[in-house]
Amino acid sequence: MVKPDENDKELDAIVIGAGFGGLYALHYLRDHMKLNVKGFDGAGDVGGTWWYNRYPGARVDAPSTPFYAYTFSKELVDEWDWSETQSSSDQVRAYLEHVTEKFDLRRSIQFDTWVEDAAFDEASQRWVIRTHTGGQFTSRFLICAVGALFVAHKPDYPGIDDFAGPCHHTGRWPHEPVSFAGKRVGVIGTGSSGIQAIPEIAKEAAHITVFQRTPQFALPARNRTMVAGETTQYQDNWDDHRHSMRRRGGWPFATTKLRASEATAEERLARFEEMWDLGGINLLINSFSGAVVDPELNEEISEFVRGKIRGIVADPDVAQKLMPDYHIGTKRMILDNGYFETYNRDNVTLVDLRQEPILAFTATGAETAAGEYPLDMLVLATGYDAVSGSMLNLNPRGRDGVSLEQKWEDRFTTNFGINVAGFPNLFMIHGPGSPGVFFSMPLGAELQVQWIGDSIRHLQEQRYATIETTPEAETAWDEEIQQIANGTLYPKTNSWYLGANIPGKPRQFLGHLRGSQYFDQLAEVAEQGFEGFVFK
Repeated sequence: MVKPDENDKELDAIVIGAGFGGLYALHYLRDHMKLNVKGFDGAGDVGGTWWYNRYPGARVDAPSTPFYAYTFSKELVDEWDWSETQSSSDQVRAYLEHVTEKFDLRRSIQFDTWVEDAAFDEASQRWVIRTHTGGQFTSRFLICAVGALFVAHKPDYPGIDDFAGPCHHTGRWPHEPVSFAGKRVGVIGTGSSGIQAIPEIAKEAAHITVFQRTPQFALPARNRTMVAGETTQYQDNWDDHRHSMRRRGGWPFATTKLRASEATAEERLARFEEMWDLGGINLLINSFSGAVVDPELNEEISEFVRGKIRGIVADPDVAQKLMPDYHIGTKRMILDNGYFETYNRDNVTLVDLRQEPILAFTATGAETAAGEYPLDMLVLATGYDAVSGSMLNLNPRGRDGVSLEQKWEDRFTTNFGINVAGFPNLFMIHGPGSPGVFFSMPLGAELQVQWIGDSIRHLQEQRYATIETTPEAETAWDEEIQQIANGTLYPKTNSWYLGANIPGKPRQFLGHLRGSQYFDQLAEVAEQGFEGFVFK
């Protein structure tokens, strides 16, 4: 095992980020490829986005156990037991800490260190990075595992900075306990973090006012404690599950091939009820095939969920405000643990910002078009500048000093979501144009890192100095992604999948929707000599 000097300033590779992708990149490049590698993270320890996501109710927003985890080590799979079917943020961090200890990764990571500048030096063919502490390091390869959901978005409502009470973003939650007891709490946003946090805050707060920007579809998580022997079943059949995830873009089980057109209305309703009771995202992916492609099927499922909301929420006026009007599944699918039931509590008020928009914040509350809401605390569940934001936050400079911000001014061009033309030896994990947040992120990160390793081996064996993609390959990749997306209902809905949540952000679909196809193409490119990439 390579043991780099902590003061070594000239490295083979630098990894930025210590979440799922960054930790695996560090392990793979250091321990499998024997490269001299160093990691950097601005957080105080491992976890990536999970280091910050500590808000009440924070959980993996997909069926997780035991599949929101690494797949590369059977020994790791066998020695870790998940306690719930939908893992909490605490348990995800505990898992990553265990991985870090098992593979002795912490010694190669410099925490509490932000990379403030990264530039490619053409004379030396090396990346030069500078940290906020004044440190300077160089490396042949720069691996950016900076996270698809990391740059927290703060809305620019007038006066929001004048609010005098505590104000916490769900993506930057304090590590010390936050008490809501006796407080009038305002929550802006009802995406994944808002829907997870609101029921928990309502249990403690004197009153909670939810400022809803967009009504959301949410499906019951049916989270439960894992029963004895349940994890063992997954462990005993792990090779099959891993193969299944690889073939299904991250999903571990076969999904339905039933066609809605071959069932009666009564049969479809019975199937919807069965999937609703089962919980998770089964209603969307396992009731009938094609739910995000067939508008009629999608509307039938959407109306089924609206009916469930009407049945759960006692006040018809509140229920009406909670009615989503977009295609179900075309925004990030949310799993809830009692979200809609929360609106039956006496200490919960729903404000529909489409009917009464926020005019301004004051030191003591919020003013809307309909009146004032006194608040003691504000929670911003307002999401992220997703997928592209973290890379633009780093804003590396490639050939001729061109920054990524300049390169991506009009469009987020990449090849495979891994490499950008004009930025040699720079690799991204879950960059724009990869499956990323659409599929199992740990598995996808592993396969991307392994591809990065293959490209570095090829470069070394052929005695090249650099690898980078071409503008033509970027254009072709972008066209493929948009063509796939345009064959679905996704582009018909404004969402962060399209960058629609960030003012001024270029509008394009940001991810690859066919995970298994993506993984096949990635492997094929490596096997056939890296077509679309130039070695110099």
